[in-house]
Amino acid sequence: MKKILIALFSMILLVSLVACGSTGTGENANGSESGNNASTAPESNGNGSSQTNTDASSNESSESTGEDSSDSSEPTGGKTLVVYYSATNNTEAIAGYIAEATGGDLFEITPTEPYTSDDLNWTNPDSRVSKEHDDESLRNVELTTTTVENWEEYDTVFIGYPIWWGIAAWPTDTFVKANDFTGKTVIPFCTSSSSGLGQSGELLKAEANGGNWLDGQRFQSRASEDTVKEWVNGLGL
Repeated sequence: MKKILIALFSMILLVSLVACGSTGTGENANGSESGNNASTAPESNGNGSSQTNTDASSNESSESTGEDSSDSSEPTGGKTLVVYYSATNNTEAIAGYIAEATGGDLFEITPTEPYTSDDLNWTNPDSRVSKEHDDESLRNVELTTTTVENWEEYDTVFIGYPIWWGIAAWPTDTFVKANDFTGKTVIPFCTSSSSGLGQSGELLKAEANGGNWLDGQRFQSRASEDTVKEWVNGLGL
């Protein structure tokens, strides 16, 4: 009986020791995982921080590339220019309406020696325009300038002038001959009290260096702004 009790007590003691050993292992594992988590947490933050820097660097690089791309692809064409010669301000008014309708820039053709009212008196055979009409060699009118700033940026050019003896006022010819219209759409327009456009546009085209010249338009000397803008809108530019 005594041996049986001793054996039973030994078994109980053994079971207790095994249970205690298992509980100790579980705590160590949890402690170890907790420790690992504690030690890897800063590394994770470090990696995360490093990744953030990388992303920021990548973003900065992308933004920089975007800026460079924008600069390099900035258009150099697409603008509209309205060139005009106006002897009595009628053509100037029409040019202003066209510029407003198109958002274009204005360029005035100005002779070095401006025409006076007496010069323009075509009924006087001794007036300047009468003499220039009779002698074509006198029509090469010198201008203050034929150079348009940033000329290459314009792809549409309107050219306006009064009609003199059925053709464009000759200061216009001087400008046309001096410039290269290659790659540009050119649209002539004129003002007159009674004469039509006639061959004035065709004659300017023949003198020009290149350009896609469209049919022009003649306006009454004091045409309204609405009339001019209606014509511009109908061009489909």
